[in-house]
Amino acid sequence: MNEIKVGLVGFGPAGSFFHAPLIAATPGLRLAAVVTRDPAKAEPVRATGADVVDSAEELWDRADLIVIAAPNRTHVPLATAALRAGLPVVVDKPLAGTAAEAAGLIRLARERELPLTVFQNRRWDGDFLTIQRLRAELGEIRRFESRFERWRPVPKGGWRERGGPGELGGLLYDLGSHLVDQALHLLGPVAAVYAESDVRRAGVEAEDDVFLALEHVSGARSQLWMSAVAGQLGPRFRVVGSERTYVKWGLDGQEDRLRAGERPDAPGFGVEPEEAWGRLGVEGDVRAVASEPGAYLDFYRGVVAMIREKAAPPVDPEGVVAALAVLEAAKVAASERRVVSIPVSVPQPGA
Repeated sequence: MNEIKVGLVGFGPAGSFFHAPLIAATPGLRLAAVVTRDPAKAEPVRATGADVVDSAEELWDRADLIVIAAPNRTHVPLATAALRAGLPVVVDKPLAGTAAEAAGLIRLARERELPLTVFQNRRWDGDFLTIQRLRAELGEIRRFESRFERWRPVPKGGWRERGGPGELGGLLYDLGSHLVDQALHLLGPVAAVYAESDVRRAGVEAEDDVFLALEHVSGARSQLWMSAVAGQLGPRFRVVGSERTYVKWGLDGQEDRLRAGERPDAPGFGVEPEEAWGRLGVEGDVRAVASEPGAYLDFYRGVVAMIREKAAPPVDPEGVVAALAVLEAAKVAASERRVVSIPVSVPQPGA
């Protein structure tokens, strides 16, 4: 296979700012067709060299790989249809609304002997990569504080803010999918979850101010904040280890650069300026540490290897099952105002 033709479902912010540019910059991939019924998006799609089609079914004969970047509620049915059509699939986060639904998709992919992966791009944030590099200097990580906070007092509208539970909107499944995924990727399985979830802005139906406290099986604790109503932002990361603490302010810059139209394969694309570096140490002995370059392109390079070389997927969907179990527990914890235990065994693909 000289060229992997990609069919993209959806050309909203995820499709247009993330997937399309990353696909275009990845050797071996070509964006062949995009599903969108929005006339305003048709011209930008054609500018990429891709065809515009009205339905996902029109992709099955045009593509070697399907990428799903449509609204969250469509992820499971679209991924199911693509797998049944015999095509490898990339699904934007969240993979599904429940751990059981995600496990069902994984079973189907196994039955069809097809690759399936999830776009958890924040694993390739430069600051998160830096934390992994610093593990030996941090010592035993005892507390992991992580935030995605914004100041958006006026709602933007759309399904993420106005949709009901069936839309899988709100910050828990949006930003929380990233924060929980990073916490599990760094510190392993979760034993118990506490959550606070609120709707703070008029005209919004889905949660816009959320806090999660996770107790990991290892004994480490994660505290995760996601908010659209934070007038002053807290640190992006504060990682407390037995030997040192790492504190980082400000978001990884790759998203802003993609939104500004910069090519993700441009020299220095993921490099963070020195003034944005985090600081490592203990009181009286703290130093700035260079951030690892952000590397969103590595996800799609991994997708190419997954298809051509039968390599492991860049994001193992089984790990996402565990993260979805945490999100489900968080919903219960917030609504019932209690700590929710996570079973040792969450739904597994082979169940």
